[in-house]
Amino acid sequence: MAKGCTHISGIRTVTPSALGCEECLKIGSAWLHLRICRSCGHVGCCDDSPHKHATKHFRATQHPIIEGYDPPEGWGWCYVDKVLFDLSNRKTPHNGPIPRYD
Repeated sequence: MAKGCTHISGIRTVTPSALGCEECLKIGSAWLHLRICRSCGHVGCCDDSPHKHATKHFRATQHPIIEGYDPPEGWGWCYVDKVLFDLSNRKTPHNGPIPRYD
């Protein structure tokens, strides 16, 4: 268990909601990196992206755990406990090619 994280037991195997940031794809916006919600599979953009959709998803749903998803990076983050932890053995695979916005 990640030290200090009270939510890690709630990590689920999820299906990605989109081939990129779900909201950015809808509005035609670029992102830098992707995060996937390990409660429901929502794919959102990171906080270095213009719209910060992953954090907005957390605020709207209170789903606490995200995974670095672009590419699958092998780490998780708990928004509530502010803890980074290893997910290298539990990475979520992509369900198709991820568009690049460089």
